[in-house]
Formats: sequence, structure tokens, C-alpha cells
Amino acid sequence: MAKTKRTAVKVVEPDTNNKVPSLLSGIGLFGLSQLEPVIVAALATEEPLLLIGPHGTGKSLLLTRIAEALDLDFRHYNASLLNFDDLVGFPLPGKDGSLEYVRTPAAIWGAGAVIFDEISRCRPDIQNKLFPIVHERRAQGMLLEGLRYRWAAMNPPLTDEDDDGYIGSEPLDPALADRFAYVVDMPSWKNLQQEDQTAIIVSENAPLVRSGDRALVKALLSTKTTLPSVKECMADGIAIYVRTLVALLAQAGIGLSPRRAGILFRSILAVHAASLALDPSARPSDSALLAVQNGLPQRAQGIKVPSAKLLLAHKEAWRLVDVKQNDPILVITMEPDPIERVRLAVGARRLRKGDISGIIADALASLPTGAKEAVAVHLFETDAVGRLTAAVAEQIAEIYRNVATPPKFSETISGSSPRSRTWQRIRDILSRLDPNKPRAHLAANALAYGFASEQVTHPEDADRAYEAWLSADAVLAGGVA
Repeated sequence: MAKTKRTAVKVVEPDTNNKVPSLLSGIGLFGLSQLEPVIVAALATEEPLLLIGPHGTGKSLLLTRIAEALDLDFRHYNASLLNFDDLVGFPLPGKDGSLEYVRTPAAIWGAGAVIFDEISRCRPDIQNKLFPIVHERRAQGMLLEGLRYRWAAMNPPLTDEDDDGYIGSEPLDPALADRFAYVVDMPSWKNLQQEDQTAIIVSENAPLVRSGDRALVKALLSTKTTLPSVKECMADGIAIYVRTLVALLAQAGIGLSPRRAGILFRSILAVHAASLALDPSARPSDSALLAVQNGLPQRAQGIKVPSAKLLLAHKEAWRLVDVKQNDPILVITMEPDPIERVRLAVGARRLRKGDISGIIADALASLPTGAKEAVAVHLFETDAVGRLTAAVAEQIAEIYRNVATPPKFSETISGSSPRSRTWQRIRDILSRLDPNKPRAHLAANALAYGFASEQVTHPEDADRAYEAWLSADAVLAGGVA
């Protein structure tokens, strides 16, 4: 990545004492100032937008007010009651045998924007019909000319993970959810500032002034004008960020499709262009986090994404934005297997102490008994333990000490207890070890210590720990598990 492009990502810190006025309040929408760059980016790029939130949080009002402010010919459908004839009109066979549609005033033909409210309560067959409209702007294979905006709204689906979900609100099909570039959580009442709560209370039937419409249009034009230069300056760095972020989220159990990676790349650039249109001192890292927080499809599927995991992944990915393409930390960070990350980190002699220590500490936190011990042995055998920070080195030394020294313990167990069966399984495993292999005694010590420390409590645990040792030891030795 060229130096000019790396440095272009960095901007001055904003003046926190200079509060930026809310754009959406100009059209009677309050408490949404933090989401304004996302909303403006969705409008400027004309990408599909999905709003998720409890009833009464202004989802339909937001979309309707925007359509009115932009003077759009729009259709608002309640997807829970929708029949396909409501969208396309009534089918009528033509004289030549073709199928035409008798278009009603409520049909989608000619609309500039469409709002699918309650999309999570939509019948599966209708949801399938909405898919090409959202994704391709097509109905029955025919292009919906003039349709610029595809918007939808839903309540949080009821799932085992979400007690706040709504009965009857079903998770969206993953393929449909993945077509919405922006998936926005609407703020609940308790998360609003007091002044926003007051403004909402007194705003009903308040007349709207045209200046709010003009401000929104101006922000859109500014975003569209700024976006090409933002792409020119930031594209390389944001591509690295997204690639790293997707890998880190996958390691945290949050999988994203290749399509979503591309969507995030484009949405981050658009959100930053919108942020600059609203506040010239906006920071790219803040724009990236905001775009990602409102760009993951899991919420529409009823899957919670822990905010702590997301924030940690963002911080680590953003830290690598300025890293050179051939820097080994990029390859290591994006490797999904923690054992392989350890092997690569040990082999990369130029890694900073903080980087290799972080990689080792993360690996230890995620590895099972057996694999941890194999990592500790490898670090000592390669002298890599000397490259670690004191805290991580001490943790590794304690594990290695337990493996390198045969454990001494005395315990009386009954012949039919789980502990007895577990010890018998360990003895069976130990009897199969080849004493001529250099690490056989280490594997035996690791199993024995696992039993003594009650990390191995069932016969199955003994098998898993031994398999984890063998697998990790093979990878660290440069082989294949």
C-alpha cells in the first residue's frame, strides 16, 4: 500500500466540544444522530436497508419521512398481509399467449422506493418473491425501472438466544438477510438521551419545515461527491481491514459470506463519505466500526453478535490497516487455526514481542487440554518463550513445568467410579506410547497431570486430550494433523 494512501486514512481528532446538529431531526426524527451516517450512506448508494427494532421505535416513520423528504413515489406494504398480486397486479393472459399484469395503484411498477414492513412475518413463499426485488430490482424476471430504494423493517425475531424477540417474528432466510447491505438496530426508548425523549414526546403533529428536506438532499449530494475521493485514498487500507476483520470474526464464531465482505468494503467507504459530509473531522476508524455494527446480517437471523467480540476484532483489524502487505502479521492474524497461528508466529523472527505474545495468549485461551501442553513444549524447544512478554512467558513456563516433570499424586478411587474408568483409559493410552519417540514421555506427563488437576475427568476427555496433543504436535512440527 502506497504511503500516501496509508497516511490519508489518518485524520485529526474531532473537537468533542463542537456538537454537530442532527440531520434527521430536521424531518421530525429524533434520537438517531449516531445512525445518520449509515442512513445517508444507504441513501447515497441506493443499497438495500433493513431496520430492526421493537414496536414504536420509528422504523416505518423513518422510512416514510425519508421517502417524503426526497419526494419519492413510494409503496408501503405490510409484508405479513401481502399477496403477490398486491405487488405486481392481477395476471391476465395476452392475445399472443404472453402473461401481462393489470396494474393497480398499489402495484410496485413505477415506484421509486418500496417499504416492506413486518418482513419477518412474511409467508415463506412471499419472502421468496421479495428476494429478487431486494437483490436485483426485478419482479417476475422483469426489471423494475425507476426503483431506486428497497427498504424493509422488522421486529427482533424470537429465538432461544433472544428473550426480547417477538412471537410471530421469524428469523429471515440467511440468503435474504445477506442481500441487505445495511442492517440497522433502532435505538430503544431507554437508550435515548433525555432531550431526544422529550423531543419525541412533543413532536407529534408538529409541522415539518422544508429546510429539513433540503439539508437531507444536500447531505446526499455531498456524500456522492466525496465518495470517489474517499475510495481513492482509503480503498487499499479498508480492503486490508475487511479481510482481517472477516478472519478475526470467523475465529470468534461469527461467519460472514464473501458477498458480505464485499458489501462491508463498500459500506465502510460510503459511511465515511457520509460522516465527512456531516462532520468534516470524522475519523475513518469510527466510520468503519459504525458500518460494521450496522452491516452484519446475523441480527436479522436472530443471532446475537457479542459487542465485545466485535469491538476487539475491529480494533485489531484497524491496527493492521497501515501494515505492509508482506508483513507476516497479516498472514498470521487471518489464519483460522490457532495452532497454525502459533507455528507461523514462532517462525516469523521479526515479529514484535507484543504481537507474538498476543498470538500465543489468544491461542492458549482457545485451545483444549493436550493442545495447550503441545504449544508450551514447542515454545520451549524453539526458544521462542524468550520472545514473549513476562506475563505470557510465565504462563507458558507453568504449563511446561507440569509437562516436563512427571506429576506425583496419590488418590484412592473406587473401581466403578468415573475417575477409575478415566484413569484406566489413560493407562491404556500410555501403554500404547512408543518410549523411543522423543515426546512420548511428555504426552504421558500431560495426560497424568490433566488427570491429577481434574482437567481430564472422563474417559472421553482422556481420548480428546491425547488426540489434541497429537494433532497440535504434528502441526507445530511442520506436518499435517
